[in-house]
Amino acid sequence: MDAVVFENVDCGYGSVRILNDLSFRVTEGEVFGVIGPNGCGKTTMLNALSGFIRPTGGSVFCFDRRMNDLPPFERCRIGIGRTWQIPRPFTGMSVFENVLAAATHGAGKKEDAASYAEEALIQTGLIDRKDALSGELTLLDRKKLELARALATEPKILLLDEVAAGLTETETSEMIRLVGKLRDKRHTIIWIEHNIETMLNATDRLMCMSEGRNVTEGAPADVMASEIVEELYLGTDDE
Repeated sequence: MDAVVFENVDCGYGSVRILNDLSFRVTEGEVFGVIGPNGCGKTTMLNALSGFIRPTGGSVFCFDRRMNDLPPFERCRIGIGRTWQIPRPFTGMSVFENVLAAATHGAGKKEDAASYAEEALIQTGLIDRKDALSGELTLLDRKKLELARALATEPKILLLDEVAAGLTETETSEMIRLVGKLRDKRHTIIWIEHNIETMLNATDRLMCMSEGRNVTEGAPADVMASEIVEELYLGTDDE
């Protein structure tokens, strides 16, 4: 079953169009990687899927439900969770309180919010730091907290926006292992990352975007070996 479908989606900010006739499908349980040059529309695609920008053309579907007119909080409550490129926790609140807020207000799980929050902290390895102020966390732990807040909403579809950006090689490996555990729990994951090695080793399929379009998709190794991706990342030889 398709978890996510983009059909000929146009989207932008004011008069500036970012997504141009974007189409792709993500199968339930799949880890779907998205690469492309800066400014190609990757984050705008996530914004269109999570409801922070509305398409001006085409349709976005999740599990056969058309999402175009649903606000972000409704999308969260039907199972779309996401992280952001730059973690912005409530720095004066504890790690647990940050995740509890996501479960309570994001997912609307008031009665069981504490148990959802605790489970998310266990999954991300932050349970021993639950009482620490989030403003005191390292970058890696802030990234984990960002992921924990998304997981506390019990997402069926998890959107990851550069969760490994700024991390060391060792920290990146730890984040890949963490996402791999989520894969085992059968989340559907759409993952944007600039680290090509991460995308090669940790995804089932890969899409490359350019100028708001899907220019190629397929097995990660095949996508990275394609001429169009080499041109986008390495340029062309005019001689």
